[in-house]
Amino acid sequence: MSLFWRIFSLNAACLVVATALLLGPVTVSTPVLVGEALVLLGGLILLIAGNALVLRFGLVPLQRLDRAMATVDLLRPGTRPVVAGPAETAGLITTYNTMLDRLEAERAAGAARALSAQEGERHRIARELHDEVGQTLTAVLLQLKRVADLVPEDLREEVGQAQEATRAGLDEIRRIARRLRPGVLEELGLASALRSLAGEFTTHGLTVRHQVTGELPALTPEAELVVYRVAQEGLTNTARHAAADRAELRLQPAPGGVPDGVPDVVELLVRDNGTGLGDAPEGAGLTGMRERALLIGAALTLDTAPGGGTDVRLRVPVAVREPVTEGSR
Repeated sequence: MSLFWRIFSLNAACLVVATALLLGPVTVSTPVLVGEALVLLGGLILLIAGNALVLRFGLVPLQRLDRAMATVDLLRPGTRPVVAGPAETAGLITTYNTMLDRLEAERAAGAARALSAQEGERHRIARELHDEVGQTLTAVLLQLKRVADLVPEDLREEVGQAQEATRAGLDEIRRIARRLRPGVLEELGLASALRSLAGEFTTHGLTVRHQVTGELPALTPEAELVVYRVAQEGLTNTARHAAADRAELRLQPAPGGVPDGVPDVVELLVRDNGTGLGDAPEGAGLTGMRERALLIGAALTLDTAPGGGTDVRLRVPVAVREPVTEGSR
């Protein structure tokens, strides 16, 4: 029954009963007697209380909808207000849930296109760094070597310093290109790529321990790329913001409730002993990780690590759904 008919029926019933009583045993004298005033006052109180109860219970679903609309986050999908209450309210909640489904689908599709374009741009930049800048620095290094053999003895030290600076720049260019386009992921697989990633971040006062199980359930190429990028972003945040000296990178199968005990979830954990989450709002890095997780149906959580620090946990279902758009890699 709609909210209109609930209130109308209650008021109509009260008016019918009041009319019947006034036409029957109940009368109103002039001046009004005390007993008659009490009866009228009691009837008024009952009418007001009945209307208040109908409105109270009828508006509860709207209050739930209001809370859901105030706390909705498209990066944390799946939460929906319960469809309940009068017909108008139930219809409004159903329409809102349908709209939210559409918005989440559009957000996922848009994120897939953006991330696909981002990966393509990463590959292009990495290729240009390797082919153009890398080759130029290599030529400069060879030229400096020839110059070092010709210059006077008192200038060789300075030329040697220029060689070392050029060699360091070339190594940095290669390192950046590897991070932009993880060739080891394509050539050697996810486990080897994560071990190599842990080695890259074990520098400048940060020690990264890795525990990567070799026998992992098969993941799609899209899922492997998401796992790698989340691990990369998690270690980057640790190195830049966490003020940590130890980090742990772990990838292993996790039981997902399958009766025969076969793991149906692969879990990635990036843990550090730094300053923790704090009250700072999530930045673009964490938002990007959540968007990547949505593309493969994975669950990303951020928690406080035991003893302090931060846990970034990504749970990837083995039977991942197909990516939102083709060519996401």
